[in-house]
Amino acid sequence: MKELKRLRLRWLLFVVFNVMSLVSARAQEISLEKKSILNNKVSVLIPATFGVMEEEMLKFKYPSERRPTLVYTDEDAKTNLAFNYISSNASQAVLEAYKQSMETSFRNSFPTAEWIDKGVKTINGRKIGYLEVVTPAADQKVYNLIFFTDVDGKLLLGTFNCLEKERQQWQSISHQILNSVQVN
Repeated sequence: MKELKRLRLRWLLFVVFNVMSLVSARAQEISLEKKSILNNKVSVLIPATFGVMEEEMLKFKYPSERRPTLVYTDEDAKTNLAFNYISSNASQAVLEAYKQSMETSFRNSFPTAEWIDKGVKTINGRKIGYLEVVTPAADQKVYNLIFFTDVDGKLLLGTFNCLEKERQQWQSISHQILNSVQVN
């Protein structure tokens, strides 16, 4: 009986170790490269395998006329990093108010959302607000890391999203992206 328990424990440890190794290896496979956006006003790390989403796909995935102005995506267009430069007036002083407003809007739009984190922090000498939340979609959940800061008196909004079932492999990458944002 004890030998059977030991074998089960060894098997369980073997499985757990291999699963963790696969997840860790997948995260290590994702290399990031620095890109300049917004006419070289901002630099940010972007997964090297991502490309700019084509206009046709952009209109399909974001049917609203208020769609992002720039989206980087994987080859399946399932994992995205979107940017939108919004004409709303913004400054370092009002980022906390923007965070509160966006949080309220998300809570009203997605009352069943799973909140992971939110706040305003200083990254590369600049305040950046963020919301990290899992929202429901038509047939599955979506992991979102939304971040924003001011650039030349206007609001730059970035959103990283992927399917919630892929969150484990992308969450740390999304944080690396957030922490790389630099206004030049």
